[in-house]
Amino acid sequence: MSVARLPTEIDDWESKKVKRMASPMLGFSDEDKIGIIQSHDDALVITLRIGGYDVKRVLVNQGSAMEVMYPDLYKGLNLKLEDLTAYDSLLVSFEGKTVTPRGQIRLPIQTGLDIVEVDFIVVDAYSPYTAIVARTWLHTLGAVFSTLH
Repeated sequence: MSVARLPTEIDDWESKKVKRMASPMLGFSDEDKIGIIQSHDDALVITLRIGGYDVKRVLVNQGSAMEVMYPDLYKGLNLKLEDLTAYDSLLVSFEGKTVTPRGQIRLPIQTGLDIVEVDFIVVDAYSPYTAIVARTWLHTLGAVFSTLH
């Protein structure tokens, strides 16, 4: 005995298969600009899942070459000094001051279904942000952000 599908059943099955295989994507169109006052170039501040926790006030900075973690996040993740590996280079803060990092730690960042391991430089300095993610994170994800949208 043979079984066949009617053409409409095949079409429905194929479309369901394509929908299941499609990965979630964050994208923008011109419709997304409706109601937005132009022109602006605001900082992109988002919530990310870092180390298994939803972390608010994360700055996406294409101008930075490294990911940085500030004291609020360090304490919030219950990290200890022994969790850090040595990081010997000095950093320069937004105010132009030299900052000595406490160390470095590798943590996963989850974006949709993608998980990327990121090396955060832990600093003991004030910031309105909990962390900064940089070019390396964006490049690994194959992502581009748009302050226009």
